[in-house]
Amino acid sequence: NKLEARLGLQKIVFGPSQVLRSLSWFDTIDLKDPTGQTDGVEAFRLRWFPSNSFSLWSWALINDEDTVSYGGRGELSTNIGEWGFTFHQDPSKSLQPIGQLGDSISSPHNRLAIDYRYDGSIGLWNESSLIQSDNLELGMITVGVDYTLPIANGILVMSESMHISSKETNSTSSQTFTAFMASVPIGMGHHAMFISRLDWDENLNYNYLRWSSTYDHYSLNFILSVNPQREDYNVPAEFLPQTLAEFGTGIQFMFIYNH
Repeated sequence: NKLEARLGLQKIVFGPSQVLRSLSWFDTIDLKDPTGQTDGVEAFRLRWFPSNSFSLWSWALINDEDTVSYGGRGELSTNIGEWGFTFHQDPSKSLQPIGQLGDSISSPHNRLAIDYRYDGSIGLWNESSLIQSDNLELGMITVGVDYTLPIANGILVMSESMHISSKETNSTSSQTFTAFMASVPIGMGHHAMFISRLDWDENLNYNYLRWSSTYDHYSLNFILSVNPQREDYNVPAEFLPQTLAEFGTGIQFMFIYNH
């Protein structure tokens, strides 16, 4: 048996999805970010490992209003795959993002989720979550598959689809997204990645291409992104974010030094 306890600013990350992450509850991890960093949460977390195939998590989080929310997770490894069962209860009334696609909630709520991953000749996974408050029911389902093509050093190809259904007091809505990713190592220190995300309901397409070169103490990252223009959105301009990210075509260079 092993017991792990952590107190303070930390990351709490779980779930098998990579791009369309239904279980991005407490993190901001983005596969397109070469740093791999995430915003942390102030929390007390316990993890208990009674065996090599089973673990239990529990946590208590404090938000900006000094409100305590709490939850837990169980993870089980079997011959047919990896399973996860998660719940979280939040009494806060502050506005909180749900996932990374713009959904949010501002009332006390409960979250329930189940996730599964199978690794064989191909990888398969699913994340399903349900978030409920007095006036909102939000369901999110992500399914994904990946496979490594035996070409050159191996080309990893991946696809995920997410369906979001939202039911409020007097209205219902839904959204569907699909993401494609291809990743290939080139030589010993170079890597290329392409990600495309499609919003089926709004007919919008987001594209991202990165070339990374990694050395002993630093990495060089060249990034090209091609996204919809502001006028392509069916949203008044004053309601769109002021940031340049995910609007139009952009070229970025990122130097990361590791010390």
